Amino acid sequence: MENQIQKDERYYAAQKRVKSIKGFYIHLLVYVLVNIFLIIQIYLANKNEFWQWKSFTVALFWGIGILSHGISVFGSNLLFDKNWEDRKIKELMDKDKKSNL
Repeated sequence: MENQIQKDERYYAAQKRVKSIKGFYIHLLVYVLVNIFLIIQIYLANKNEFWQWKSFTVALFWGIGILSHGISVFGSNLLFDKNWEDRKIKELMDKDKKSNL
């Protein structure tokens, strides 16, 4: 019975993780579509003043929000996760082993 409870807990944890990843991708899609629309509208409205700071503020600040959402979903160790540490340790051990031969 304990084993089934553990399986259910893992299933619900995985289901929650999938929903959070899906939510991030939906957020990212909306960000891209809305900002494409806004930038096109700004460009068409005033082509001479397009390359100014105010034309891109929404995309920039919303992009910061997207970045923080991505970090909350995928974790703060995007570059140096546990797998990276294990691979690097193995690589260094193999390199050391070859140099000692």
